Amino acid sequence: MWITGALVGALVFLLVVVAPAVVGRRLLGVRAGAVRVATAGACGLTVSGGLFGPRLEESGELAPLLSLMVGVGMVASMMVLVALDIVVPVGAVRPLGWAQSVRGRIARARRYSGVVRIAGRHGLGPYLRGRRRAPGTRHELLARELRQALQAGGTTFVKLGQLMSTRRDLLPEVYVEELSLLQDQVPPAPWSEVETQLRESLGAPVQEVFATFERVPLAAASIAQVHAAVLRDGTEVVVKVQRPGIPELVERDLDIVGRLAAALSERTAWGRGLGLKELAQGFAVALREELDFRVEARNMTAVRRAAEARRGSGVAFPVLYGQFSTERVLVMSRVEGTSLGKAVPDDDRHGARLAETLLDTLLDQIMLDGVFHADPHPGNILLQPDGTAALLDFGSVGRIDAGLRESMGGLFLAVDRGDPLALREALLEITDRPEDVDEQRLLRMLGQFSARHLGSGAAPDVEMFSDLFRLVADFRLAVPPEIAAVFRALATLEGTLVRLSPGFNMLEASRTYASARLTDRLGPQSARDTARDELIALLPVLRRLPRRLDRLGGALEEGRLGVNVRLFADPRDRRVVGELVGRVVHAFVGIFLGFAGLRLLGMDGGPRVSESLGLYGLLGFNLLLLSAVLVLRTVYVTSRPMD
Repeated sequence: MWITGALVGALVFLLVVVAPAVVGRRLLGVRAGAVRVATAGACGLTVSGGLFGPRLEESGELAPLLSLMVGVGMVASMMVLVALDIVVPVGAVRPLGWAQSVRGRIARARRYSGVVRIAGRHGLGPYLRGRRRAPGTRHELLARELRQALQAGGTTFVKLGQLMSTRRDLLPEVYVEELSLLQDQVPPAPWSEVETQLRESLGAPVQEVFATFERVPLAAASIAQVHAAVLRDGTEVVVKVQRPGIPELVERDLDIVGRLAAALSERTAWGRGLGLKELAQGFAVALREELDFRVEARNMTAVRRAAEARRGSGVAFPVLYGQFSTERVLVMSRVEGTSLGKAVPDDDRHGARLAETLLDTLLDQIMLDGVFHADPHPGNILLQPDGTAALLDFGSVGRIDAGLRESMGGLFLAVDRGDPLALREALLEITDRPEDVDEQRLLRMLGQFSARHLGSGAAPDVEMFSDLFRLVADFRLAVPPEIAAVFRALATLEGTLVRLSPGFNMLEASRTYASARLTDRLGPQSARDTARDELIALLPVLRRLPRRLDRLGGALEEGRLGVNVRLFADPRDRRVVGELVGRVVHAFVGIFLGFAGLRLLGMDGGPRVSESLGLYGLLGFNLLLLSAVLVLRTVYVTSRPMD
């Protein structure tokens, strides 16, 4: 007997509690788990039971009232599901995930407060709160305080400052000069931690992979340190090992950088003007790539193979040992030499030749290879014993497609000729231009720029790059990241070349390079190759042209020429319009059913379903319930973005 009662109770529970909530979830199209469905069903049962329970006990009319109870319960369940989805979206509450991340949240909050304290200690607190610069505050003092705050912030903030120091298109020169002083030299990590990192990454003890391994690093920075080693076959190599715990620290700091950038973009005009939010996102992508040594390995291989394909460039590159390289360990051939930050060429002529070779190498990488070293500062260039240079550290590499390379070629030629009109066209090709750009004013400003920096006897300097970037910023020409990397590399290389050969004229050398490459492109063999490639691309069009002209002429002669415009040819447009029409139809039908239900409820007489309930009233209640269902669905779907 008790089994029968249990089955009846289960069926009633499913019918009155679970079924309305499940049907309501399907009608809404909302994603909800078992907990939400049960919660919504219980709320629906409470509402329907409170409304109809006493009446059911008094009259005992189960059949006519049951449909109303289920309908009201379903509508109430749908309202609860919509409210829960708005207040607590699906996936937002994960108790287990929260419990596991409590320590991380506490550490992030502690780090955040530490960063804010550092900023306040260096007088940067008002800027984080969106206030203006205090009257009388000099830019030189503010730039120095900013550098010191970033230095105190640690790895991620030092890297951020180094990136900012290359953005002359965004920051005044005094900030660029100050931030360029940032260094991330830190004490080396303990050998025990380095050994553990090597063993985990290589899958074997250090002594099984290397014949010898120097425990004292050649250099140590905030992200990695470099050790000398010898492979089992006697090959001398250098091993770049990521410092333990760096990925977790960087991820935590990147979250803080993103939050600060978003807050400053919302609170300050200068933050929005600089595009801090987008800059922070780009910085996060670049830094995460730098943490993955496999990216650097691919970059190194791509640059070296591109140089080999054009038969060398006079600059050496390390060779990667991919079988020993992992996400956190990089093994490459050892290049002997002295960093240009510490070395000086033997004589001025040697320095000038070396500077010209480095410039030609970078320009070849940009214009011919499409993959280039994006950070050629003196510390990344070795002067080898034979007097040649070697490029190191390929963690920062730029890539530029064929179309942008062609546009960059036009820019170099415009600089070579000092032609403001060609310079304007080239700039508008390589940047994302706003619709309301004043092209005539831009032409006049570029004319002044050319007269000042590109005239006879002019020499490039930091001011030339600053003026060009200021022009780009003033006219709101958005520089794509690839082009920004090109400008950054050239600006960085300019300082390196001046160190090699004081007085080196990079503009004149670039003009010589552009003229030589243009001569090569206009040579007989190159012209024949270009004409052949263009003709091959044009042949299919030429083959179809007579047939299409014949059809066009026949249509004109017979008066059948017309233009067909296909609306909503794109399936995405049809889907958006279909969803919009569906929402409107659901809203109108819901409103219509609501008015019809109200009208039926107001009618007297008619057949009786029971002593206390008429047929018109029963139909009116059900129509109102259907109306509520449609209106709720319309409201919920309208609040969701279209895919």
